[in-house]
Amino acid sequence: MNIGIPKERRTFEFRVGMTPVGVEQLSQAGHVCYVEHDAGLGAGFSDQDYEQAGGRIVFSPHEAFGRADMILKVSRPLYEELDWIRPEAIVAGLLHLASARQDKIAIMQDKKLTAVALEQIQTMDDYMPVRRPLAQIGGKLAAQIGARLLQNNSGGKGVLLGGAPGVPPAEVVVIGAGVAGSCAARGFAGMGAHLTVLDTSLLALEMIGDQIPGIVTMLSNQRNIARAVAYADVVVGAILTPGERPPIVVTREMVRSMKPRSVVMDLSIDEGGCVETSRPTTHEHSYYVEEGVLHYCVPNIPSVVARTATYVYTNAAMPYILEIADQGIETAMRTDIAVERSVGLLYGKMKNIARLNPKA
Repeated sequence: MNIGIPKERRTFEFRVGMTPVGVEQLSQAGHVCYVEHDAGLGAGFSDQDYEQAGGRIVFSPHEAFGRADMILKVSRPLYEELDWIRPEAIVAGLLHLASARQDKIAIMQDKKLTAVALEQIQTMDDYMPVRRPLAQIGGKLAAQIGARLLQNNSGGKGVLLGGAPGVPPAEVVVIGAGVAGSCAARGFAGMGAHLTVLDTSLLALEMIGDQIPGIVTMLSNQRNIARAVAYADVVVGAILTPGERPPIVVTREMVRSMKPRSVVMDLSIDEGGCVETSRPTTHEHSYYVEEGVLHYCVPNIPSVVARTATYVYTNAAMPYILEIADQGIETAMRTDIAVERSVGLLYGKMKNIARLNPKA
């Protein structure tokens, strides 16, 4: 199979769709990898690294996309990239189809593309091998970013996350005790914040309570969320509904109740967001102020640790990419339920329709 590895063109996306090690594995399996010039630069991989691994360097995006039977990306294709993809090709990446614009889905359908959303790979025991390590990175970064946003020079209220002798620490509320939420909670707790975690699962609350002594746990419902948000210095929304847009759990009214210059971090924004006042931001302009509260809503948080994140992403996705490349998409779907669950479009036709939001 001819495999294209283009440079990412989305703003402040520094990752790349495949490491040189991955290219070596694909090349040894008999596949031809066309790597766009400087595609790996943001993650610290040179063209020479890819050439030594068996890749072929191409100097235009048209060639990287146009030669490929399968395109390995990180972010969902932009409009110009969709134009470059040839009909009936496979596009694999962190596509987040549930939050995609409907006109992009329509273009992909018209071109009869097969869309493999690697973050949706889910095994029989509901383990999500690609999403999980990326969520861990996002959660770990949330604590250090949240601490910075509380600083005056970032527009925050001038509160030290861990407090000081005679001065209490910041109040941090994490909504969602899944992978990202748990990692964020451990990070904030490690920096000395006073922590409240909410989740709909009592088992999840029990587990995180055992992991982080001294935290407050609350069952996630509208009343408890409203109470917790009102006293928070930092609110972290980390809600995941696999393949669907997450529910809005923090309303505008709740945000309005927060203290001025407090911080909201919506880690669910890549799937559409779980805070009513959220809208996507970039690493260049990472926050905005609404209702007097700072909102941090960057969809691709791990991209600023691009080398680590690229290794994590491709290490987790590699077995499934090899399956698709070796067997073809239809055979891979028949023999591996994890691959089948990740396919949003098959030759332009909707798959896993319940996992997509038709209003997105």
